[in-house]
Amino acid sequence: MSSVITVSPPAKSAPRWKIAVAYAICFLTWGSTWTVVKVGLQDLPPLRFVGLRMLIAGVALLPFARSRGTVLGGGTGWRIAGLGVVQLAVPFALLFVAQQWIPSSWSALLFSTFPVWLLLVGRVLLPDQPLTGTKLFAAFLGLAGVVALQHQELVSLSLSRQVVLGCVMTLGAASVVAVANVLVRQHLTHVPPHLLTLVQTLSSAVLLLGASTLLEWDQPTHWTPRAVGSLLYLALGGTVITYQCLYWLLPRISLAALGAMALLDTLVAVTMGVALLGEPLTPSLLAGGVLILTAAAIANREPPEAKPPPEAPR
Repeated sequence: MSSVITVSPPAKSAPRWKIAVAYAICFLTWGSTWTVVKVGLQDLPPLRFVGLRMLIAGVALLPFARSRGTVLGGGTGWRIAGLGVVQLAVPFALLFVAQQWIPSSWSALLFSTFPVWLLLVGRVLLPDQPLTGTKLFAAFLGLAGVVALQHQELVSLSLSRQVVLGCVMTLGAASVVAVANVLVRQHLTHVPPHLLTLVQTLSSAVLLLGASTLLEWDQPTHWTPRAVGSLLYLALGGTVITYQCLYWLLPRISLAALGAMALLDTLVAVTMGVALLGEPLTPSLLAGGVLILTAAAIANREPPEAKPPPEAPR
């Protein structure tokens, strides 16, 4: 690799409406992906499914990287690729495999522990992120809201070895993503969002498709319209657009606000079920929605702590 790197200037303050739009794009799009993953898994093996998702996303971003003349060097490309394994390959492999065995609503519920993991990891790795009572209150208030949203599924799902394994894998994915987001905020906010997404998706695609070749060689792939539609939606909407928004937001919002995304996308998933699938609107859904929105409002009042601009790699 070349010894040259294109580095963005330190993150500047942005208009609140731009932050709000990027934030909404993330949780609204991710809120819809739980159901889309479940649909795609009817035709595609999980590792092949998520590997192709990452490959399509990376290829879609290549023209943008070339048009901006971006060059990586000094080991930065390898650091981004390695972090991509933690940010994308490992957690998405865990989530896609787990969703074979547990409902998408349970996946969203268990992943909503993300804000708690995020605050704990941030407290350890980021000295400018104190673990305040307000942050913890917002995180646990949001969790209470998610439990209220999903309480019927909680009492109706029978536990088996596969279900328990799927739950553990989803919790593991939430904790791994929390670590990855903190590391990106700590070390890579000087890298353009499109470049972070490009390198991470391609490095993850290589690992995931390699694992699929070894572990899923005997599992068929059915190229139905719903499989193709699921892949394109997850790759372009759920990865290319949302991860560029996420990486742009990371230096501009607090960790508490970032954690609230996982709560809001669960609310979006449940709301879609009511609006599009005719699921009943119960008092518990209303109560859960109020709790989650309250938690998100509290979290988003926490400003991002000021930090010195990162030093450009040599």
